[in-house]
Amino acid sequence: MTISPFAGKPATDSMLVDIPRLVSAYFNEIPDPRIAEERVSFGTSGHRGSSFDRSFNERHILAITQAICLYRSLKQTNGPLFLGIDTHALSAPALASALEVLAANKIETMIAANNEYTPTPVVSHAILAYNRGRTTGLADGIVITPSHNPPKDGGFKYNPSNGGPADLDVTSWIENKANQFLAEDLRGVVRIPYEKACKSTTTHTYDFRTLYINDLCNVIDMQSISDSKINIGVDPLGGAGVHYWKHIAEHYGLNLTVINEEVDPTFRFMTVDWDGQIRMDPSSPYAMRELIGLKDSFDIAFACDTDHDRHGIITKGAGLMPTNHFLSAAISYLFQHRPRWNRTAGIGKTIVTSQMIDRIAAKLGRSVFNVPVGFKWFVEGLLDGSLAFVGEESAGAAFVRLDGSVWTTDKDGIIPGLLAAEMTAKTGSDPAVIYQGLTQEFGVSYFKRIDAPATRQQKAILKNLSPGNIQIKKLANEPILSVQTTAQGNGAAIGGVKVSSQNGWFAARPSGTEEIYKIYAESFVDEANLEQILSEAQSVISNAFELAKQKVH
Repeated sequence: MTISPFAGKPATDSMLVDIPRLVSAYFNEIPDPRIAEERVSFGTSGHRGSSFDRSFNERHILAITQAICLYRSLKQTNGPLFLGIDTHALSAPALASALEVLAANKIETMIAANNEYTPTPVVSHAILAYNRGRTTGLADGIVITPSHNPPKDGGFKYNPSNGGPADLDVTSWIENKANQFLAEDLRGVVRIPYEKACKSTTTHTYDFRTLYINDLCNVIDMQSISDSKINIGVDPLGGAGVHYWKHIAEHYGLNLTVINEEVDPTFRFMTVDWDGQIRMDPSSPYAMRELIGLKDSFDIAFACDTDHDRHGIITKGAGLMPTNHFLSAAISYLFQHRPRWNRTAGIGKTIVTSQMIDRIAAKLGRSVFNVPVGFKWFVEGLLDGSLAFVGEESAGAAFVRLDGSVWTTDKDGIIPGLLAAEMTAKTGSDPAVIYQGLTQEFGVSYFKRIDAPATRQQKAILKNLSPGNIQIKKLANEPILSVQTTAQGNGAAIGGVKVSSQNGWFAARPSGTEEIYKIYAESFVDEANLEQILSEAQSVISNAFELAKQKVH
């Protein structure tokens, strides 16, 4: 992984996307359904792409929305559809396209008043709130966001009536039907003009923000935060929750400062990420450089990504906490400060998340549910109460209410930030200090993730690796104990491989949304051991690519 010389520096004018060209391409570029890169493709969290690449254009959104309307009919989902967007430039045009189809199909659609942005977790929360106690007339939702991805990208995902990201069987059905519409020149897609759709009797405004904010006291001890008067800093990174934080502070009497309330689809206020791209990733020390620089001004500070489903926690002593550190500290705290939680409820984590969590869970007497990357794997456990906290290395997390009932079934970046404030207020120690105490008991974890460019063909090779493709017998001089291509928790394919020894492991998998692959590694020995694991992991993946290339030729 080559770090760009621009990483962590303010974005330059030459890096900014041309918004008029981007939006024009959305309406004018015609995707070719015969080209794989221009078809509808649902990754780990919806369809994503850019209008410049003809992978996120008006035709994609019209086709996907019509497919969702048909899927709703098939499943007899006839309650309202909650529709939210983030602040990416392609989100508003995509909302207009979607609304034209939803209104033409007479779908009762709930949108925020005054063209307000709506975070992903707020849509999930609204779906669950509406469906509580109902068995028929259930609601579902669409969130228009490419998450933390660069400004040129667009994203579109469907949340069925369980409130969480749609499972593979759902997305496959929608994807296939949408691609059929594309191949048939949108025959079968119905729409009405946007102006008419806005005035349709099936289009309604909905107060997402008040419902969500008023309910926060049922998942976080907001009174303790208020009483403590701790100084909190928040950076929305120009995202969908930009207008939420001031209302949260006013409603609960928090000593909270919003660092930046600017909304600009070029995201020119960002410092650029490791590869020189603008990316609103709250877990990246490069993207978070500005807030890290303000760490001494606050008792606790945090940020969320563009759709506010990811978090980044900053403390005075540690700066930006590695995600695994915060998840570990949060789990240790929550299971000791939530007396009404089910005593048998477990912890969900993705297989690329730190094994420090497994060690903490054993001490707490809680089970660990290991799953592939993708928040959809946690939805059922959050709904039925078998999971109380779920998290993933990429800074996504959710947990249940104070009484143990479900809060959201999608990632929520807002409540981890507020939890960090609660932890600081109630214990007198910030989450980084709490994590340091855990290392004294469970050992020091050395963890690293590296990203590298990968072609579509290389990503396919990696996704389909089998244990037999892994020829090495030792990992950093320790015997290999397991080679996994499926997750222990649910037996689902991990879309890559994980290799483990007694004191370390690595996992490699292709990104579902970007042209890169990722290697994750952890060691409980030392930094040198971690680097050795990473080096050997890269050799394994390079050999797999080379062998596949030789077979082709």
